[in-house]
Amino acid sequence: MAASPLAPSSRIPLWQHRQLIATLAWRDVLGRYRGSAGGLVWSLVTPILMLAVYTIVFSGIFRARWSQGGGAADPVDYALQLFVGLVIHALAAECLMRAPTLMITNVSYVKRVVFPLEALPVINLFAAVFHFVLSLVVLLTFYLAVHRSMHLTVLWLPLIILPYAILLAGVSWLLAGLGVYLRDISQVTGLLITILMFLSPIFYPASALPDEFQTIFQFNPLTLIIEQSRAVIIDGKMPDFMALSIYTVVALVLAAVGYRAFQVMKKGFADVL
Repeated sequence: MAASPLAPSSRIPLWQHRQLIATLAWRDVLGRYRGSAGGLVWSLVTPILMLAVYTIVFSGIFRARWSQGGGAADPVDYALQLFVGLVIHALAAECLMRAPTLMITNVSYVKRVVFPLEALPVINLFAAVFHFVLSLVVLLTFYLAVHRSMHLTVLWLPLIILPYAILLAGVSWLLAGLGVYLRDISQVTGLLITILMFLSPIFYPASALPDEFQTIFQFNPLTLIIEQSRAVIIDGKMPDFMALSIYTVVALVLAAVGYRAFQVMKKGFADVL
């Protein structure tokens, strides 16, 4: 009996390649530190040094405080608030900056080997998630050292990050396909990622913006994820399940569109490359 065209394995064969994806993602992580004396240790040292610098600069030099709702938090809390936003942004930056060149840097997979090309953006995403998790461990450890306790609401964090990762996967598929035909897209992506950092509530709370900008600001895909991550990690609040549900639906739609666009564009990869 012929397989149904709607069967998951025939539409998105990523699950049947899960072992390959996991192996290549780990190889990608190790490959970034190949030849360095510290090796994989750098993946843990880097976020520690980053958090140390933010804490020293903003609490010791600038005496910055995170003012929200009429209150002023301790300057060390400002470094924590800032680091949450930067970690969320770094996940997008690491994933999307490499996406446009994935096919170009893996020409052998495109031309010479029968390989599931749609897995390459997922492999890149998993490698980025690995560094995100390490940065998150550093953040939570520092928070625990400062406050001597941890909010149980932090357990909701995977629920917040999952739709964000789905959205990044969809955008990665789209960029990976477009990057083959439009080589300048990698330059544009780098510029947009930098602009996105300053248009996201990383250095300031979203509530600090004037009311006329609030609606537009909410369309930033990082805004909800950063604000909800801060809520469960630092404020001890429950997530906004309604907002996350809407975000998840949008992320799934974008992922489906990105995947379909990639499938259409990959038919010409071999000719272009």
